[in-house]
Amino acid sequence: MTTTQPVLSQRVQNLAESETLKMARMARELRALGHDVISLSLGEPDFDTPDHIKEAAYQALKDGYTKYTPVSGLPELTKAISEKFKRDNGLDYKPEQIVVSNGAKQTIYNLCQALLDPGDEVVVLAPYWVSYWEIVKLSGGVPVPVFAGVDQDFKPSPEQLAAAITERTKFVLFSSPCNPTGTVFDRDELEAYAQVLGQHDHVYVVSDEIYEYINFTHEHVSIGSFPQVKDRTITVNGFAKGFSMTGWRLGYMGAPKFIADACSKIQGQVTSGAASFSQKAGAIALMSDMGPTDAMREAFRERRDIVLSMLAEIPGIKANHPDGAFYVFPDISAYFGKTNGQVVIQNADDFCDYVMTEAYVGLVSGSAFGDPNCFRLSYAASEEQLREAIRRMQDVLGRLR
Repeated sequence: MTTTQPVLSQRVQNLAESETLKMARMARELRALGHDVISLSLGEPDFDTPDHIKEAAYQALKDGYTKYTPVSGLPELTKAISEKFKRDNGLDYKPEQIVVSNGAKQTIYNLCQALLDPGDEVVVLAPYWVSYWEIVKLSGGVPVPVFAGVDQDFKPSPEQLAAAITERTKFVLFSSPCNPTGTVFDRDELEAYAQVLGQHDHVYVVSDEIYEYINFTHEHVSIGSFPQVKDRTITVNGFAKGFSMTGWRLGYMGAPKFIADACSKIQGQVTSGAASFSQKAGAIALMSDMGPTDAMREAFRERRDIVLSMLAEIPGIKANHPDGAFYVFPDISAYFGKTNGQVVIQNADDFCDYVMTEAYVGLVSGSAFGDPNCFRLSYAASEEQLREAIRRMQDVLGRLR
């Protein structure tokens, strides 16, 4: 009898499916059966890309920008990004320290591939974006969570951060504003982290600031602006969220020159440069009217307030007050052990499955983000959809005893 070796690699077998994409698939399947599903699972603005950015892409196509670009990005875009970093963040990354990629996700993948050897540790502030964990693992690294729950506003203390750092730590990875919690780290909190990290010369910082322009505090602070970590910070950003350009696949980073060169080397063997006309439009986006972005931020702020006020009326849901992004991340552990007579809610996975199958509302379990007591709700949807979704949730949760 012959045995057949598995065709798929151990690498892909160990890779978890994206929970957000899984819930999106469930929503599609239920819609196909005729159900009116309201999906609040994906992190995608429901606004269109501003017209002046689309016009820039049209013009680029007309002008023949349809060819390969330098791997690290068109010079006019890397220059614009360098100027943006100075203008908005107080960061001094020269154009040669910028790498443009096919989305911020690829930027983080490039970094992990360029920096991690098997067994290297990455301290990840938790709750975290789902892909951080899997990308670190895929690159041979060991993710080390530093957790804070809703009672801490999802902000680990400096002491927690210090305790997680070892000789094997390669870098610390976090986002602000944060996906999934909407938490924004303020100046004092980031400075406290910088003071801890300043004592560990071997540890770099990867700061994911993709939600920078969806910040309700009136001040976005970049940890790379603090002198203790200035030369060891990689700042990740992109166009998807603040400019509603998710499908354009355009992200970037600023990094120490040797790291930027290493990431460009990785990218050169994987995808090469991002789309040429997307890059032309990106340069215009950074250097022109921010009015549409400001209007989008204010719309998100109003939706956040609606969602929080309605969730506050549902017993057993405990939410913080997120200051950015477009998510709320409520703790629903009060529902664990409850049943409607057929289904018992044992964890957040069960909770989200129950809400999807009974209320036809798509949420994402917090287990995917490192907190199994919570779920993520994206309020990148119309006010009408949000009100209806939460009304349905309140109805089906009221059946649990």
